[in-house]
Amino acid sequence: MKKINKNLLIGVGFFVILFLVIIITKMFSPYDVTQINISNKLAGPSFQHFFGTDKFGRDIFTRIMEGGKIALYVGVLSIFIGLLVGCSLGMYSGYMGGRVDEFIMRIIDAFMSFPGILLALMIITAFGAGTTNTIIVIGIMNIPHFTRLARGETLKEKEKNYTLSAITRGAGTFWIIRNYVFPNIRGKIIISTTLSFGVSILTEASLSYLGLGVQAPYPSWGSMLREAQIYFVTSPWYALFPGLFITLTIYSSNLLGEYFREKYNSKG
Repeated sequence: MKKINKNLLIGVGFFVILFLVIIITKMFSPYDVTQINISNKLAGPSFQHFFGTDKFGRDIFTRIMEGGKIALYVGVLSIFIGLLVGCSLGMYSGYMGGRVDEFIMRIIDAFMSFPGILLALMIITAFGAGTTNTIIVIGIMNIPHFTRLARGETLKEKEKNYTLSAITRGAGTFWIIRNYVFPNIRGKIIISTTLSFGVSILTEASLSYLGLGVQAPYPSWGSMLREAQIYFVTSPWYALFPGLFITLTIYSSNLLGEYFREKYNSKG
């Protein structure tokens, strides 16, 4: 019997459990994430409120699960934007070379000259905060990374014999990229995607902590941490649980990245 990889088991296991709990909480929770109950504010963890309540008496467990849904939603869509645009630009740039490569990479260099969080702050300040803009901003932040990765791997692949053979047979650029380049760099892209997912979750939490991400009354792990910071001594559970879920999500994403790294490196 084949032994299950520990990194895969823990990484996938966490996301499966989180996804199932989010669904169950959404369907059966007796609490509304936005309903205020001042008479029950800052109540400690109990059978009635597993993670306690916040400064408005709202159930923290329910809000963390709703924040988890938003975090996964933002993470997946922002990674999709970065992956689609970045890999497409990178493979095309690396394969074409010359002036096309020079033009695309100078644009990417211009983006990379700004620190990621500073670029995010500039864009959100210009276009406004909110979930949609957060997705777009984090997606844009992911594009340079995926572009450089795909370009670097494409430069290697286009010199391989099977690629050169396809060129001599008259195969078109996009046919070669689709059938020769992408299948052979897919492993590196998958590794980078899983690792970047955790970074995207952390970025969303950071922007929400600064008040520039998901807007109230809808919860975000980052905004929950911001609200909890002044109650850290008197009500430590308020900050503990959102911080714990951010940590576990990033840790699980990194474990999946390590699993795919081991898998594809062993093939190489």
